[in-house]
Amino acid sequence: MSKPIPIVKDGILLDDDRSGPAVHLDTPAWFAWLEAPATQRFSYALHNRAKGYIDGFMTVRKERRQRGTAYWSAYRRQGTRLRKLYIGRSAALTQARLEEIAGRLRPRDGPSETHTFCLPAGFSGLLIVNHHC
Repeated sequence: MSKPIPIVKDGILLDDDRSGPAVHLDTPAWFAWLEAPATQRFSYALHNRAKGYIDGFMTVRKERRQRGTAYWSAYRRQGTRLRKLYIGRSAALTQARLEEIAGRLRPRDGPSETHTFCLPAGFSGLLIVNHHC
């Protein structure tokens, strides 16, 4: 059985494997936790404050480059597509940066694409869409 992924929600780290006081984002304890070798990933809640609920989660993973430098990326599945956004080194994982990335990965209201169609004047029939004008 895999171990649970730590979650960051409302600016606080929730980690079942960690004991002690709560870890708040942007504190020395937060950055120390990120730098720890055992820390490899966490989930970040995507709050929809306008609607009052969580839209989902993004997974933030620590990855290593060939030269051994660690950096962080955020992942979120949207439909069949897995999106990945580069965040940066541990020092870049501030609450403001995570919220910026979350905003880019948060689901949008309405259709993801807009289309403009050219119809003849007075058209009143059935429109079957399969191409652009």
